[in-house]
Amino acid sequence: MAGFGDSEFNDTVIIREIYDGENSQEKFENELERALETCCPTIVIEPSKLGDDTSRWIAIGNCLHKTAVLSGFGSLVTGLIWPDRPYIYCPMGAVSLFCTGLYSVSWQFDPCCKYQVLRDAQKLERFQQRLNSLTSSSPVVLLRHDDRRRKLLHSIVTVLSIAYCTWRLTQLYPYLKYI
Repeated sequence: MAGFGDSEFNDTVIIREIYDGENSQEKFENELERALETCCPTIVIEPSKLGDDTSRWIAIGNCLHKTAVLSGFGSLVTGLIWPDRPYIYCPMGAVSLFCTGLYSVSWQFDPCCKYQVLRDAQKLERFQQRLNSLTSSSPVVLLRHDDRRRKLLHSIVTVLSIAYCTWRLTQLYPYLKYI
């Protein structure tokens, strides 16, 4: 299993698919964890099971982020279009709050959330040509990205949508002010 400093690029960690015992999968996972913790700019995962699991985990985090942003924007827009119909915009605000909360609890502090899977076929092919030492025909390539703006975006959109929903509900139903 090649890893730190074993690749031809200093900024790339390759997790090789070399089975040398019954604990190979655990070794792959430990190698990935170490690469994530060192904030390596590029991680290549050759073991297909680990690559699929990591891709799926990142996709779930991306889905939560996008759902939070889109439902928050939807809540704000529909609230501005139909301010007297809270049954339309309040559920969207609640979905945004739920997704942002779940992302914050489950993904925000995971080092994996700072990575995105390289999906562009041309870039992936060029990357494989540069690293001609890969043994897998379909490795998963993770690229590190700064996610501060992303977290800030879904947090701000969620806060605005919940604040708007709360304000509109107290305007429509004055007795809610005292609850």
